[in-house]
Amino acid sequence: MTIKDTPEEWEIRATETPFRGNKTSVRTDDVVMPDGSVVRRDYQVHPGSVAVLALDEEDRVLLIRQYRHPVRHKLWEIPAGLLDVPGENPLHAAQRELYEEAHVKAEDWRVLSDVYTTPGGCDEAVRIFLARNLSEAEGARFETEHEETDMEHARVPVDELVRLVLAGDVHNNCLVVGVLSLVAARGGEGLDALRPADAPWPARPFES
Repeated sequence: MTIKDTPEEWEIRATETPFRGNKTSVRTDDVVMPDGSVVRRDYQVHPGSVAVLALDEEDRVLLIRQYRHPVRHKLWEIPAGLLDVPGENPLHAAQRELYEEAHVKAEDWRVLSDVYTTPGGCDEAVRIFLARNLSEAEGARFETEHEETDMEHARVPVDELVRLVLAGDVHNNCLVVGVLSLVAARGGEGLDALRPADAPWPARPFES
C-alpha cells in the first residue's frame, strides 16, 4: 500500500452558498456516499494561505503574537497570510507577509510542509515555507491595522519552541507543524534537501 493523499471527488447532487463573507464563504453540498445515500455537508470555502518559518543565524524562529477572536486567545504564530489573488504565486505571497508582519527579508527559501488545516470543515490549504539568511527589509515599515496594531515580536530558539509545543503552551497550527517539520527535516536528509520554493502545489495551482 502506498501512503499518499490522492485527489478524489464524489458526486454532488446539489450545492448552495448560504453565506458569503469578505474573504471566505460557507458552502452546502449534497454528496452521494459509497452506499448510495445522499448526505449534506457544510464547509468553509477558503482562498488558501501561506506561512513562513523564518530561521535566523542563531537558530531562532521569528514569532509574532496577535489576538485571534474566534478562539479568544492571543497566540504566538509565525508570519502568515491569505492568498489574496487567485493563482497567486505562494512564494511571492510569503515574501510579502514576512515583510509586512516582521519587516524582514530572506535570501534562501524552501517548502517546509503543505497542509490542510481542518479538512473536515474547511478547504483551506496552507503552504509553510522555511526562510533563511534573514536581514531587515528596506524601506518604510508596513502600516498595520486591526489586530495587527497590537502585534508583538520575538525570536525563540528551536529547541525551546519544541518544548513549548509538546507542553501545550503554543497552539497555532502553522507554528506547530512548521517547527516539528523543521526538526524532522534536520534529522532526515537535511534542510537543503527540502523541496524548492517553487515546487508544484496541486491544492492551489499557481503561475511561476
